[in-house]
Amino acid sequence: MAAMGLRGGIVRLLAVVRASLADLFDQRRGFGRLALVHTLQAAGTTLVTVSLAGSLFFSISPHAAESKVLLYLLLTIAPFALVGPALSPLLDRGLRARRASVAVANGGSALLCLAMGQHVHDLLLFPEAFGVLVLGKLYLVTRAALVPALTGDADDLATANARLAVIASIGGFVAFPIGVGLLKLGAPWVLRLAAAVFVVATLVALRLPRPRPRPARGRTGPPPRVAEVRAARRVLGLPLYPVQVRAALGAMSVARATVGFVEFFLAFALRRAHVGTWWFGLLLAASGAGSLLGSLLVPRLRRWLSEGQIITAALVAIALGALAAALIGDLWAQALLTFVVGVGPTSAKPALDSIVQRHVSPVLLGRAFGRQETRLQLFWVVASLAGVVIPFPLWVGDVVVAVAGTLAASTYVTAQLARRRRTAPAPAP
Repeated sequence: MAAMGLRGGIVRLLAVVRASLADLFDQRRGFGRLALVHTLQAAGTTLVTVSLAGSLFFSISPHAAESKVLLYLLLTIAPFALVGPALSPLLDRGLRARRASVAVANGGSALLCLAMGQHVHDLLLFPEAFGVLVLGKLYLVTRAALVPALTGDADDLATANARLAVIASIGGFVAFPIGVGLLKLGAPWVLRLAAAVFVVATLVALRLPRPRPRPARGRTGPPPRVAEVRAARRVLGLPLYPVQVRAALGAMSVARATVGFVEFFLAFALRRAHVGTWWFGLLLAASGAGSLLGSLLVPRLRRWLSEGQIITAALVAIALGALAAALIGDLWAQALLTFVVGVGPTSAKPALDSIVQRHVSPVLLGRAFGRQETRLQLFWVVASLAGVVIPFPLWVGDVVVAVAGTLAASTYVTAQLARRRRTAPAPAP
């Protein structure tokens, strides 16, 4: 009887999941088409990561891996020199430019993956990987700027961003074992499959509808131009981006830094300890499961918490998870830490995107997200470099993460309280 009840519960759960995905991927809606593109793009990116990991990390000695990973990390910063100041302003020329950029980013990635497959063991691999990184970041900035225009006026932006993050995680989960299996035939086969996935994403991107600007509160008529927004805020003595956006970005930068630090600090610590390869798989699985759970939590958290409170809770969770790992001290505790670091930043990122989408003028979203992603990547790379170069003992690395999370959470809460005091109405005489 109990078995029948359990089976019935599983059937009902699967039915709910299928119904949710069917609604999410509804190709009659613009957001459904964007969701499909996003899933394919995430799967293609995962395959590229698997191919590079197989050729740059596990196939060579630890010392050679360290030097090549350092070069790769430095290369990940460079794309934002183009995406930030050069390409992001082009996205603010109109919603058509943003729609076209989605197709260009995926189509270009497909061509570069084919080229990488021919140069896996050559120096040409690095400039080609650089190109894939540039196009991947261009896509991320464009996607974030498109979300408000492809969702309904009544839709919660944090929930929409979280749903995209969920399907990206699912796309990565599906692509990862396939990529690992193909890696036995060689990294070029993984890259060829990635190219095919990016081609399909390009075809779906060409079907994206013309997005309509989401109307700002209290405003009618056509949206203002970039110059008008700049001039209006300058006259009022306001910065181009509101205080709440800058405070949330600062907090999320620390959360993003913990991801890079934990990933590379643990990867090289485990290699130096000569542990079994299955430990790497366990940590990857814990990180992936945490990321998926973090995205799934956002719609539920939004019932009780604001976006700012979600970011604060994520930082507190990171600090507590790192402290627990330092106190316990074994490798299982590090798996717990990777899980928590997966949950925290992944739940905070949709909240940050929502804050930007809600408080920044639609005509500035390309610039805003270009600036945001540049800063997040810079923090990730700097923290990752520290994890690679400095041979931290496990407990010391855990304490570093705990201190960073605590300081970031307290600073963000202080900034929020100060802003509320400034905007609170003066008491009546």
